[in-house]
Amino acid sequence: METIQYDDFKKVELRAVKVTSAERVEGSEKLLRIQVDLGTDPSASSGRVARQIVAGIGKRYAPEDVVGKQIIIVANLEPRSLMGIESQGMLLAADSADGPVVLVPDKEVLPGAAIK
Repeated sequence: METIQYDDFKKVELRAVKVTSAERVEGSEKLLRIQVDLGTDPSASSGRVARQIVAGIGKRYAPEDVVGKQIIIVANLEPRSLMGIESQGMLLAADSADGPVVLVPDKEVLPGAAIK
């Protein structure tokens, strides 16, 4: 396992978010397009901040399995295009023999809560 400096780790912005919608990405067995609520921001036109994340969890999770769940994301990751769709973050999941297991808070928190 490679080690990193603590100052590098502090740059990673982990947030608890709520999944508001999810759908399969056409042409992919494993990708889901997920919309998440990052909480309130007075500068946002609606007062809420939304993000789109493309995640390789579709073999283990149906879209309806994740809608309404709180998940943990890396919120300050540089956007990346997957199958032509921009992903604006990355969800955290653990490897298992059955595929990725999405990490969730054990208690509901406000969308956008920082992970410390």
